Amino acid sequence: MTPAIIIFPGINRERDMAIALEATFGTKPRMLWHKDTDLTGIDLVVIPGGFSFGDYLRCGAMAAQSPIMRAVKAHAERGGYILGVCNGFQILAEAGILPGALLRNASLRFLSMDCHLRVERADTVFANRYQKGQTFRAVMAHGDGNYFADDATLDRLEDENRVAFRYATPAGDATPDVNLNGSARSIAGIYSQNLRVLGLMPHPEDLVDPLMGGNDGKPLFEALAAA
Repeated sequence: MTPAIIIFPGINRERDMAIALEATFGTKPRMLWHKDTDLTGIDLVVIPGGFSFGDYLRCGAMAAQSPIMRAVKAHAERGGYILGVCNGFQILAEAGILPGALLRNASLRFLSMDCHLRVERADTVFANRYQKGQTFRAVMAHGDGNYFADDATLDRLEDENRVAFRYATPAGDATPDVNLNGSARSIAGIYSQNLRVLGLMPHPEDLVDPLMGGNDGKPLFEALAAA
Protein backbone atom coordinates (compact mmCIF):
# COMPACT_ATOMS: atom_id res chain seq x y z
CA MET A 1 0.00 0.00 0.00
CA THR A 2 1.43 3.37 -1.07
CA PRO A 3 0.65 6.23 1.36
CA ALA A 4 0.45 9.98 0.87
CA ILE A 5 0.00 12.76 3.42
CA ILE A 6 -1.95 15.89 2.51
CA ILE A 7 -0.63 19.21 3.78
CA PHE A 8 -2.89 22.23 4.19
CA PRO A 9 -1.78 25.66 5.45
CA GLY A 10 -1.81 25.37 9.24
CA ILE A 11 -1.49 21.57 9.37
CA ASN A 12 1.30 20.78 11.85
CA ARG A 13 1.22 17.04 12.46
CA GLU A 14 2.44 15.84 9.08
CA ARG A 15 5.94 15.01 10.35
CA ASP A 16 4.61 12.90 13.22
CA MET A 17 2.41 11.04 10.75
CA ALA A 18 5.29 10.59 8.32
CA ILE A 19 7.43 9.06 11.08
CA ALA A 20 4.69 6.56 11.92
CA LEU A 21 4.12 5.63 8.29
CA GLU A 22 7.81 5.30 7.43
CA ALA A 23 8.44 3.16 10.51
CA THR A 24 5.78 0.66 9.48
CA PHE A 25 5.66 0.94 5.68
CA GLY A 26 9.44 1.04 5.28
CA THR A 27 9.23 3.89 2.79
CA LYS A 28 8.70 7.63 2.95
CA PRO A 29 5.13 8.70 2.22
CA ARG A 30 4.44 11.19 -0.54
CA MET A 31 3.76 14.68 0.78
CA LEU A 32 1.03 16.41 -1.23
CA TRP A 33 0.23 20.13 -1.08
CA HIS A 34 -3.47 20.92 -0.90
CA LYS A 35 -3.46 22.40 -4.41
CA ASP A 36 -2.21 19.15 -5.93
CA THR A 37 -4.89 17.02 -7.55
CA ASP A 38 -3.00 13.92 -8.71
CA LEU A 39 -3.39 10.83 -6.52
CA THR A 40 -2.09 8.44 -9.17
CA GLY A 41 -0.48 5.40 -7.58
CA ILE A 42 -1.71 6.29 -4.08
CA ASP A 43 -3.58 3.63 -2.10
CA LEU A 44 -3.80 5.36 1.29
CA VAL A 45 -4.54 9.06 1.73
CA VAL A 46 -3.75 10.44 5.19
CA ILE A 47 -5.03 13.79 6.44
CA PRO A 48 -3.13 14.67 9.63
CA GLY A 49 -3.92 16.93 12.55
CA GLY A 50 -3.29 20.60 13.09
CA PHE A 51 -5.19 23.79 12.38
CA SER A 52 -5.88 23.91 8.65
CA PHE A 53 -6.40 27.51 7.54
CA GLY A 54 -6.24 28.54 11.18
CA ASP A 55 -9.55 26.76 11.93
CA TYR A 56 -11.40 29.82 10.66
CA LEU A 57 -15.15 29.49 10.01
CA ARG A 58 -15.23 25.95 11.45
CA CYS A 59 -12.47 23.42 11.92
CA GLY A 60 -11.82 21.83 8.52
CA ALA A 61 -14.42 23.90 6.68
CA MET A 62 -11.97 25.76 4.45
CA ALA A 63 -9.70 22.75 3.89
CA ALA A 64 -12.73 20.76 2.72
CA GLN A 65 -12.97 23.17 -0.26
CA SER A 66 -9.33 22.79 -1.32
CA PRO A 67 -8.64 21.46 -4.84
CA ILE A 68 -7.17 18.18 -3.60
CA MET A 69 -10.39 17.26 -1.79
CA ARG A 70 -12.13 16.65 -5.12
CA ALA A 71 -9.51 14.00 -5.80
CA VAL A 72 -9.85 12.65 -2.26
CA LYS A 73 -13.62 12.29 -2.71
CA ALA A 74 -13.07 10.45 -6.00
CA HIS A 75 -10.48 8.26 -4.24
CA ALA A 76 -13.08 7.38 -1.60
CA GLU A 77 -15.76 6.68 -4.21
CA ARG A 78 -13.54 4.17 -6.02
CA GLY A 79 -12.75 2.33 -2.79
CA GLY A 80 -9.44 3.90 -1.81
CA TYR A 81 -8.30 3.99 1.79
CA ILE A 82 -8.35 7.24 3.80
CA LEU A 83 -7.21 7.96 7.35
CA GLY A 84 -8.14 11.30 8.92
CA VAL A 85 -6.79 12.08 12.38
CA CYS A 86 -7.97 15.04 14.51
CA ASN A 87 -8.18 17.94 12.05
CA GLY A 88 -8.21 15.25 9.36
CA PHE A 89 -11.41 13.82 10.86
CA GLN A 90 -12.90 17.32 10.95
CA ILE A 91 -12.01 17.84 7.27
CA LEU A 92 -13.56 14.50 6.26
CA ALA A 93 -16.76 15.43 8.08
CA GLU A 94 -16.87 18.91 6.53
CA ALA A 95 -16.30 17.39 3.09
CA GLY A 96 -19.23 15.00 3.58
CA ILE A 97 -17.03 11.92 3.27
CA LEU A 98 -17.94 10.93 6.83
CA PRO A 99 -21.22 11.80 8.59
CA GLY A 100 -21.62 14.09 11.58
CA ALA A 101 -19.68 17.09 12.81
CA LEU A 102 -16.99 17.92 15.35
CA LEU A 103 -18.07 20.63 17.80
CA ARG A 104 -16.33 22.52 20.59
CA ASN A 105 -15.35 20.34 23.51
CA ALA A 106 -18.01 20.23 26.21
CA SER A 107 -15.60 21.95 28.61
CA LEU A 108 -14.92 24.70 26.02
CA ARG A 109 -11.23 24.04 26.70
CA PHE A 110 -8.45 22.62 24.57
CA LEU A 111 -7.68 19.11 25.81
CA SER A 112 -4.11 17.81 25.70
CA MET A 113 -3.67 14.51 27.53
CA ASP A 114 -3.61 10.76 27.15
CA CYS A 115 -6.84 8.86 26.78
CA HIS A 116 -7.86 5.26 26.21
CA LEU A 117 -9.82 3.97 23.25
CA ARG A 118 -11.89 0.81 23.12
CA VAL A 119 -11.81 -1.11 19.84
CA GLU A 120 -15.39 -1.62 18.68
CA ARG A 121 -14.56 -3.92 15.79
CA ALA A 122 -11.32 -5.60 14.75
CA ASP A 123 -12.21 -6.92 11.31
CA THR A 124 -11.20 -3.83 9.32
CA VAL A 125 -7.97 -3.03 7.54
CA PHE A 126 -7.26 -0.37 10.17
CA ALA A 127 -7.91 -2.37 13.33
CA ASN A 128 -7.14 -6.00 12.58
CA ARG A 129 -3.97 -5.94 14.69
CA TYR A 130 -6.12 -5.18 17.74
CA GLN A 131 -8.77 -7.34 19.40
CA LYS A 132 -12.42 -6.36 19.68
CA GLY A 133 -12.98 -4.86 23.11
CA GLN A 134 -9.27 -4.19 23.62
CA THR A 135 -8.27 -0.77 24.92
CA PHE A 136 -5.17 1.13 23.91
CA ARG A 137 -3.67 4.47 24.83
CA ALA A 138 -3.74 7.43 22.46
CA VAL A 139 -3.00 11.14 22.71
CA MET A 140 -5.84 13.65 22.81
CA ALA A 141 -4.98 17.15 21.52
CA HIS A 142 -7.98 19.11 20.31
CA GLY A 143 -10.37 21.91 21.08
CA ASP A 144 -13.17 20.73 18.78
CA GLY A 145 -13.41 16.98 19.26
CA ASN A 146 -17.00 16.70 20.42
CA TYR A 147 -18.52 14.31 17.86
CA PHE A 148 -22.13 15.16 17.06
CA ALA A 149 -24.77 13.68 14.80
CA ASP A 150 -28.54 13.47 14.98
CA ASP A 151 -30.12 10.42 16.57
CA ALA A 152 -31.01 8.85 13.23
CA THR A 153 -27.39 9.09 12.05
CA LEU A 154 -26.05 7.75 15.34
CA ASP A 155 -28.51 4.85 15.22
CA ARG A 156 -27.44 4.09 11.65
CA LEU A 157 -23.75 4.11 12.63
CA GLU A 158 -24.54 1.70 15.45
CA ASP A 159 -26.74 -0.56 13.30
CA GLU A 160 -24.11 -0.71 10.54
CA ASN A 161 -21.34 -1.34 13.10
CA ARG A 162 -19.41 1.72 11.91
CA VAL A 163 -18.23 3.03 15.28
CA ALA A 164 -14.50 2.35 15.24
CA PHE A 165 -13.42 3.43 18.73
CA ARG A 166 -15.00 4.82 21.90
CA TYR A 167 -13.45 6.73 24.77
CA ALA A 168 -13.17 4.32 27.68
CA THR A 169 -11.39 3.53 30.92
CA PRO A 170 -8.26 1.33 30.70
CA ALA A 171 -10.57 -1.53 31.70
CA GLY A 172 -12.83 -0.81 28.72
CA ASP A 173 -15.81 0.92 30.32
CA ALA A 174 -17.22 3.80 28.24
CA THR A 175 -18.19 5.91 31.25
CA PRO A 176 -19.14 9.60 31.02
CA ASP A 177 -16.19 10.73 33.15
CA VAL A 178 -13.66 9.62 30.52
CA ASN A 179 -15.63 11.12 27.62
CA LEU A 180 -13.91 14.45 28.21
CA ASN A 181 -14.94 16.24 25.03
CA GLY A 182 -18.60 15.20 25.34
CA SER A 183 -18.81 13.16 22.13
CA ALA A 184 -22.16 11.54 21.42
CA ARG A 185 -22.18 7.95 22.70
CA SER A 186 -18.47 8.31 23.58
CA ILE A 187 -17.55 8.02 19.90
CA ALA A 188 -13.88 8.68 19.17
CA GLY A 189 -13.78 7.43 15.59
CA ILE A 190 -16.05 6.19 12.81
CA TYR A 191 -15.81 4.31 9.51
CA SER A 192 -17.35 4.98 6.14
CA GLN A 193 -19.98 2.55 4.91
CA ASN A 194 -17.41 0.50 2.98
CA LEU A 195 -15.03 0.54 6.00
CA ARG A 196 -12.22 2.04 3.91
CA VAL A 197 -12.33 5.54 5.43
CA LEU A 198 -11.52 6.05 9.10
CA GLY A 199 -11.79 9.32 11.00
CA LEU A 200 -10.70 9.54 14.63
CA MET A 201 -9.85 12.38 16.98
CA PRO A 202 -6.96 11.10 19.18
CA HIS A 203 -3.50 10.65 17.69
CA PRO A 204 -2.28 7.04 17.28
CA GLU A 205 0.84 8.35 15.49
CA ASP A 206 2.07 9.84 18.78
CA LEU A 207 2.64 6.37 20.24
CA VAL A 208 4.54 4.23 17.74
CA ASP A 209 7.88 3.84 19.53
CA PRO A 210 8.95 3.27 23.15
CA LEU A 211 10.96 6.49 22.90
CA MET A 212 7.63 8.30 22.48
CA GLY A 213 6.37 6.76 25.69
CA GLY A 214 4.72 3.71 24.17
CA ASN A 215 3.71 1.99 20.96
CA ASP A 216 -0.04 1.55 21.49
CA GLY A 217 -0.80 3.20 18.15
CA LYS A 218 1.64 1.17 16.10
CA PRO A 219 -0.72 -1.78 15.37
CA LEU A 220 -2.99 0.53 13.37
CA PHE A 221 -0.16 1.49 11.03
CA GLU A 222 1.19 -2.07 10.90
CA ALA A 223 -2.24 -3.26 9.82
CA LEU A 224 -2.34 -0.70 7.01
CA ALA A 225 1.20 -1.56 5.91
CA ALA A 226 0.27 -5.24 5.71
CA ALA A 227 -2.91 -4.63 3.71
